[in-house]
Amino acid sequence: MSTPFEAFFHDVGRGRDPRRFCIHHPPAGDCRAAVLHVSAFAEEMNKSRRMVALQSQAFARAGLAVLRPDLEGCGDSGGDFAEASWDGWLQDIASAIAWLQARHPGVPLWLWGLRAGCLLASAAAARLPASASAPAPAHLLFWQPPASGKPLLQQFLRLRVAAQLADGGGKGLLEGLRAELAAGRSVSVAGYQLPPALALGLEQARLLPPQPGQHVRWLELGPRTGAQLLPASTALLQGWPAQAMVRTAAVVGPSFWQTTEIEDAPALLDATLALLADAPGLAP
Repeated sequence: MSTPFEAFFHDVGRGRDPRRFCIHHPPAGDCRAAVLHVSAFAEEMNKSRRMVALQSQAFARAGLAVLRPDLEGCGDSGGDFAEASWDGWLQDIASAIAWLQARHPGVPLWLWGLRAGCLLASAAAARLPASASAPAPAHLLFWQPPASGKPLLQQFLRLRVAAQLADGGGKGLLEGLRAELAAGRSVSVAGYQLPPALALGLEQARLLPPQPGQHVRWLELGPRTGAQLLPASTALLQGWPAQAMVRTAAVVGPSFWQTTEIEDAPALLDATLALLADAPGLAP
């Protein structure tokens, strides 16, 4: 069952074109919490739009307000992907948070990331200053979070390598792409002009340990019954403080952010709501 939403352009006040396209899902009834979605990277964002919309509608029915912004150069937002930067995207997220908190003041804030969006959400939450209206840190909801951005950048660059190999080339191409980025030049990958400022930010990004009072909900998908968290995820979580308020779940479903056809993972939708049931603002 679909829920009402509003689409609009939000002016972030920076860049050649400061308009950022946003979709706002108002809550059904009183607002219990505010959720900002931070999207996946490049084509993964496009593949994920349906699942993100379905989860946003489920959140709205549960009394959560959701804001889904397209960052600079992405989707229907202003700017050019070739001119985007990691820090610029973090500024976009901060501006979107300010809009969301002004619209829904006094409720817990959650940053909901998918893949590379988890890294952005983690960094954005760490940057948020405490205030009288928001004394608690922003909480984090992760879908398929990577421990760092380096393997995501590597995976993205390999799309160019795969295309070249199909044409009979590709030898040494990955090293060449990295050399171009290191020299401050953009590279073309799968229809995207990747700028060095964005590539370097992604490569250096890390998931940060939770702050005191910060809740984390971590969900991953696996292909078969008995799905478990990835070994890299388990290793990272074991290194976090013992008192960290983290809950995890692994469910069966397709890697919808990279499948050839658009696919759904209904178990993830249900598991996300279940994992948030005792979270700040959502506990009975």
